[in-house]
Amino acid sequence: MKVMKFGGTSVGSVEGILSVKQIVDSASKPVVLVVSALSGITDQLYKLASLAAAGDETYLTEYKMMLRRHLDIIPQVIDDTMTQARTVDAVQSLFTDLSNILRGVFLIRDSSPKITNTIVSYGEALSSVIVCQAIPGAQHAESRDFIKTVNQFDKHVVDFEQTNRLINEQFHTLPPVTVCGGFIASDSSTNFITNLGRGGSDYTAAIIAAALKAEVLEIWTDVDGFMTADPKIISNTYVIEELSFSEAMELCNFGAKVIYPPTIFPVFHKKIPVVIKNTFNPEAKGTYISLEKPDGKSKAIKGISSINDTSLITIQGLGMVGVIGVNHRIFKVLAKNGISVFLVSQASSENSTSIGVRNADSQLAVQVLRAEFAQEIAQGEIDTIFSEDDLATVAIVGDNMKRTPGIAGKLFGTLGRNGINVIACAQGASETNISFVTDRSSLRKALNVIHDSFFLSDYQVLNLFIVGVGTVGGKLLDQIRKQQQKLMEENSLKVKVVGVASSRKMLFRREGIDLSTFSEELMSKGQDASPAAIAREIIDMNIFNSVFVDCTANEEVAHLYQRLLENNTSVVTANKIAASSEYSNYSKLKETARRKGVKFLFETNVGAGLPIINTINSLINSGDRIQKIQAVLSGTLNFIFNTLSGDIPLSKAIFMAKEAGYSEPDPREDLSGKDVIRKLVILAREAGYQVNQEDVARNLFIPESLFNGPLDQFWKEVPALDEEFELKRRRLTAEGKRWRFVATMEMGACSVGLEEVDHLHPFYDLQGSNNIILLTTARYNEFPMMIKGYGAGASVTAAGVFADVISIANIR
Repeated sequence: MKVMKFGGTSVGSVEGILSVKQIVDSASKPVVLVVSALSGITDQLYKLASLAAAGDETYLTEYKMMLRRHLDIIPQVIDDTMTQARTVDAVQSLFTDLSNILRGVFLIRDSSPKITNTIVSYGEALSSVIVCQAIPGAQHAESRDFIKTVNQFDKHVVDFEQTNRLINEQFHTLPPVTVCGGFIASDSSTNFITNLGRGGSDYTAAIIAAALKAEVLEIWTDVDGFMTADPKIISNTYVIEELSFSEAMELCNFGAKVIYPPTIFPVFHKKIPVVIKNTFNPEAKGTYISLEKPDGKSKAIKGISSINDTSLITIQGLGMVGVIGVNHRIFKVLAKNGISVFLVSQASSENSTSIGVRNADSQLAVQVLRAEFAQEIAQGEIDTIFSEDDLATVAIVGDNMKRTPGIAGKLFGTLGRNGINVIACAQGASETNISFVTDRSSLRKALNVIHDSFFLSDYQVLNLFIVGVGTVGGKLLDQIRKQQQKLMEENSLKVKVVGVASSRKMLFRREGIDLSTFSEELMSKGQDASPAAIAREIIDMNIFNSVFVDCTANEEVAHLYQRLLENNTSVVTANKIAASSEYSNYSKLKETARRKGVKFLFETNVGAGLPIINTINSLINSGDRIQKIQAVLSGTLNFIFNTLSGDIPLSKAIFMAKEAGYSEPDPREDLSGKDVIRKLVILAREAGYQVNQEDVARNLFIPESLFNGPLDQFWKEVPALDEEFELKRRRLTAEGKRWRFVATMEMGACSVGLEEVDHLHPFYDLQGSNNIILLTTARYNEFPMMIKGYGAGASVTAAGVFADVISIANIR
């Protein structure tokens, strides 16, 4: 035989009860059905008792609504008219009794605990009658006749000796289907109605299953089983198909609301498996809970649960060290006052003990503990007893954690990198559970990052905030859109854009922005943007695995990096301003990223998508030393000098570079060498040298006077240089040489300028807007390492930014 329990949502609607009928009809017999009150009815009954005790006549309105709800269900779940009539009579009789009790409470303006227990028992009494009559041939049993309790610390505790005997007498001969209400009990001595507390129907079912040695206990609810985490917080959770009893108990104790925590105990001791099933999706496999331990091949962590209603009480003082009985006194006084403790964290020196309780118990806990240790406080042996309220507790659960080294290290490392502060932590010797307390505001982020990091998610997630949606940013968003599905399928990486911003508008959406329509949404739904507003929104979202992507050339945006890194947001940037700014600022950004465990990446600052900076870092990290860098780093200048000919003078070549989009709108930015200087400074710094822009020697080919004044004046005056350059060009051609604007760093000494190279030089054949870099190192000394390719263009720059983003996920 088996016991089946159906919760309030399962019996709270016509659809639910009809589904219950079908499930029971297809089940092997005999079965015992334990049902909860219709969803919401228990709360409504408590409200009725409270209203009546307060002398509030509106309890009658609530009462009539409750009566109507029950009567309306009957004809829709029972076909036979005579059975309908019997059920209506039985339900109305129960409601008449309830009405009389409520009337008495209303008249005397008081409701004792005994009366309240009687009132709330009507929920299961009513539902069990309706469900029993809806299932042809089912017999009804009164739970209060065989579930017996005794009073301990003002709580009703099951009297198992008497209960087990009465259950076996009640169910000595089992009909095919028996229906009884859960939750309801009665006192062993007085027979007054009591109950098993919130969630007590699960407990009732487990008690019956254990007493009758059932084959299985099925808990039918409105979810498919235990989930890896709270689906209201994490979108990509999934059902855990198998759990051990210890794993299920830990998840229940720390907030998983699938079953009532005490349910586990009776069936655990009798080795009866528990199956969690969905009344509204009976084909789903559900979760199977048994004594079987994991085989070692399953994941170390099975699930994550949390309590967002935590207060941490700390007892602290040097007088506690080595004193026997302190903890006994702590827990004794808390138990005496009915305060449940779900977490204990104690310093190894014994000078402080922290305990986790519900926020509602915080004030009382501090009060009774201060009274218990009043003498020690007066003598200075205990310094203080205080509470920290409005916190959250998170627990990671899995039997296989015991067999897997490094779980705790990975957990706390992951939390630290995401800026999540751990206030207290605890782990039992069984290693089934590691729990920690953090700020309530960090709960969502903590759950997401743990779920993601321990592969409970199908995908690793990167949450991107992209600022600058023009040339490079627009290409990047398009590349992400085209590659998203492939990355998910082949690399289990979900790249989710949760924020986009232009110079005028910004749009943020935690669940992700549709990249096929982002431009229209940004304009129609976006808020007014500013660098400060963008940073504030990112920090307030407090989202896990967050990456700020800067596709602008804006100095104000670059100034946001420090603040974002401090808030554990990685930064990927095509913007050269920060990495080429004062060395102290560059160094601080790098140090902050290392300290916070996040990334500050700027590969595309030099050479667009070419792997220059990564290569330099790899050489240095492997013990090499960069001695010399020679590079052509300006695609614009390379285009200009490759374009010069007898037909195309210097002024026209500069104009062609502007029209082709190679140069800035004001080409003097490129002609001044500023861009090349910035790039060289960045490379020198990455090579290990402390260099600022003013340290770079400049050998320019344009007179200084042309860099002053308006742009129109420049275009008028620059043709004056054409004749001189043409004469030099002819000489170069005759000598078999070409011009290249070369950036050079040798042992920290930096310079930029126009150089002549012959046909034997690697720079001679550089085409179009390509870049080339020669790295002379301690290892690559006689034959320098050469990196060459496209050094400009929106697509390759966007691809380089995308590659930096992907590198944060550490996929191969």
